[in-house]
Amino acid sequence: MSGLIFHLIPHTHWDREWYLPRAAFQARLVPALDDVLERLTADPGYRSFLLDGQTVLVADYLRARPDREPELKTLVKTGRLQVGPWYVLADELIPSGEALVRNLLLGAADAEQLGGRLDVLYSPDAFGHPAAWPTLAREFGIRFGVVWRGLGGEPGQERDLYRWRGPEGRDVLLWHLPPRGYELGAALPADADGLGAVWTGVRTALVERAAGKHVAVLIGADHHAAHPAVSRLRELLAELEPRSAFRVSRLDEFLQLAGEGAKPAPLDGELRWSYRYAWTLQGVHATRAPLKRRATAAELSLERLAEPLAALARRAGGRDRRPLLELAWRTLARCQFHDAIAGCTIDDVARAVDGRLTNVEALARDVVRGAVLDLVHHDPDAARERAGDAAPALVLWNPAARPRGGVVVVDVTLFRRDVLVGPPSGGVSRQGQGYRPFGLAGPDARPIALQLLDRRPGQERLDAARHYPDQDEVEWVRVALRLPAVPGLGVRCAALTPGAIRPDRAGEGAVVKGRSLANHWIEIVLEPTGALAVHDRRTGERFFDVLRLEDGGDAGDTYTYCPPVRDRIVRAAGPIRVRRLAAGPLVAALEATFALRAGKGVTQLRQLRQLNSVTQSRPGRVEVRLVVMLHADSPVVRCILDLDNQATWHRLRARVPTDLTGVPAVAGAAFGSVARPPVVVRAAEYPLETPVPTAPAQRFVAVADGRRGLALLAPGFFEYEWTRRGDLVLTLLRCVGELSRGDLPTRPGHAGWPTATPLAQCLGMSRVELAIAPVSQAELERGDLIPSLWEDAFLPVRGFWLRDAGDLVVPPIDIALEGTGLVVSAVKPAQQGSPLVLRCYNATGRRAPGAWRFGEGVKSAHRVRADERESTALVLEGRGKTVRFVAEPHEIVTILVT
Repeated sequence: MSGLIFHLIPHTHWDREWYLPRAAFQARLVPALDDVLERLTADPGYRSFLLDGQTVLVADYLRARPDREPELKTLVKTGRLQVGPWYVLADELIPSGEALVRNLLLGAADAEQLGGRLDVLYSPDAFGHPAAWPTLAREFGIRFGVVWRGLGGEPGQERDLYRWRGPEGRDVLLWHLPPRGYELGAALPADADGLGAVWTGVRTALVERAAGKHVAVLIGADHHAAHPAVSRLRELLAELEPRSAFRVSRLDEFLQLAGEGAKPAPLDGELRWSYRYAWTLQGVHATRAPLKRRATAAELSLERLAEPLAALARRAGGRDRRPLLELAWRTLARCQFHDAIAGCTIDDVARAVDGRLTNVEALARDVVRGAVLDLVHHDPDAARERAGDAAPALVLWNPAARPRGGVVVVDVTLFRRDVLVGPPSGGVSRQGQGYRPFGLAGPDARPIALQLLDRRPGQERLDAARHYPDQDEVEWVRVALRLPAVPGLGVRCAALTPGAIRPDRAGEGAVVKGRSLANHWIEIVLEPTGALAVHDRRTGERFFDVLRLEDGGDAGDTYTYCPPVRDRIVRAAGPIRVRRLAAGPLVAALEATFALRAGKGVTQLRQLRQLNSVTQSRPGRVEVRLVVMLHADSPVVRCILDLDNQATWHRLRARVPTDLTGVPAVAGAAFGSVARPPVVVRAAEYPLETPVPTAPAQRFVAVADGRRGLALLAPGFFEYEWTRRGDLVLTLLRCVGELSRGDLPTRPGHAGWPTATPLAQCLGMSRVELAIAPVSQAELERGDLIPSLWEDAFLPVRGFWLRDAGDLVVPPIDIALEGTGLVVSAVKPAQQGSPLVLRCYNATGRRAPGAWRFGEGVKSAHRVRADERESTALVLEGRGKTVRFVAEPHEIVTILVT
């Protein structure tokens, strides 16, 4: 091919933390960007530099070099320095869809302040991409994209340009990086003697895949300083190949021209399969699983607790907590760098991520607390000043956009005595009664049925802005309540009353009989192995050996699972010890404890000194505590697995046999779901990297055929496998001790710099929350039913106990989403101004009429993109109490209301 136009695009790819901690890479970033700014300023021929698609690098740089901010902004405004559109280059399969939206919102805000955004969704190194990736781009006004891993090597994937269509039908023009990725042109020298040989290899790799005459040459690599002589390099290449043109271009310039005369190949679906082209590295999805579970919990607390409550409280006249929410989201996003959240980093980075998650949790808790107090007009300072008038109350809030009642579990505290803090002053400690039988009454003074679950002594601190904390000894009491319906996103209050109000045991409820739990919908039996037998009473379907634990070796590294030679799978076989925790009728619960032989053993001495050391002469061990719970009004089986891992180099999983074959497993994903068949391949056909049979899931994975089916639910991200014999297998722990190994038959060669990672052995305690629910094929295909079951399991009506409450004012909030197949995704404050953002998506392939209904009418409603721009007014009905819309198949619908 002659007459080509080569676009030289100088760049760097900068992992903020990886085989070194963040501070070390920041120390290297500062001189690297000093050099970039100086070269751009001194050489007009050095037309632009691509700063890796993430604005956080600018923040890191300016933190050390605030004096260069004006110069940097000038370069951004003139298109010389390209920043954004992301805030961070996150993994794109582990964070939720809403977390990816917040990432892009933060990147857009940063880029706007700096002078302009790169309008290309640039993802040069993420370990795969969700099917909604083109949708995300278009929701932010972006029409071009760049990816590497997850695509290539299969028939029809020979060229470099694609039209990647999102599930809802919109597409982006996608440039696919060559097999060597973004670093192919990094070694091009600016000297005539050495350039020819290097250019021949680079040119061949690019031109043989070029779909048109425009060919991009990325010049840069991981943590590389800028190429020292791009203008000279362009001149030498032009001399070397006079029939072609050579330009120093911006990435967006290249992509605007790339489609001219080219025929991009069609593309749709997720990108997770490049095993013949480039390492896909799907083994990261279970690495450092406890850290991922903690990140998921923090993500959920921001998305579905802190943001909605902050938005509702502000509408009720409370404080604007958007600055705190932004701080929390920025902190969480900095935990979601693809290496950091994937777990393929050194242990120092994992510790840093853990610390940042502590900060996110603290911010989310404070936002939630403050918003709840604003909603019910409770002033802790005023309460402190009238302590004798306190009337404890339970504030109940429904995080779902639909009415919900039924069984709810809450904690209350009963005062025992003051804990005096500070030097003795002769003050007298107040005394209380502690626990005594009590009841709760709703706003209509009707008693609420209550079941005592647990009580224990403890401490509680009451905080107020103008007073020192009040520390008290209390009795912590956990109770189950049978609530009347709470409106969507609504608030109700219950008051403490003397004397217990017990539920009626004559009605249908949850019961315990020996080793079984049952309610109207379902019966669960604890088997001798610690697994569950499940009987769906609605259909008569039965499932056995559910959640049976099994363990095998793992000789891999943080990137890649690799079974040891002659690996043996050990399955839990008992004996188990069973204890009843709750007898019903509102909540019935059993506890089973047992042990499982696993991996390689660790002595206490070696555990303290060198966690990678193992005792070859004996196997390791995992101590297991399983809690199984049934609520009286729900078909969902709630489970808690407490794991004490005292083994190394192994993988612990829970198997769920379904006896269903020939159907795909449907897994939750960003703004929808993805159907995946079992992965069955011959490893010999993939010498570069063996495809993994495991896959990522967000919140659920389900299989169903006719009336028989099961859904496995989790609070957020997890890894699963769907087998040919019809088993769902959930990864609980994947324990390895090396960042990278070069001797793996499943992935020959080092994926990173070899470093011991003893923390990745995941020794010690961790908790896994799960839920199981029988589902039919029709229920699965409906789209919104499994998300509703997930909400009931992990976003129940929340109780906030105000021991120092007085007269509370309950706001008349009632916001409900209606429409079959529609799923709530976000309720949040708008980025600008006072509107409330309501977002849902259509989880089906059918057109879905929908409506938001409001107990109190709204003044206006506008449909916008996810970036909250391009507004279109919507018609209000019923004095502002109804806003109707139509969601096309798999479409995201974002509405601003005031």
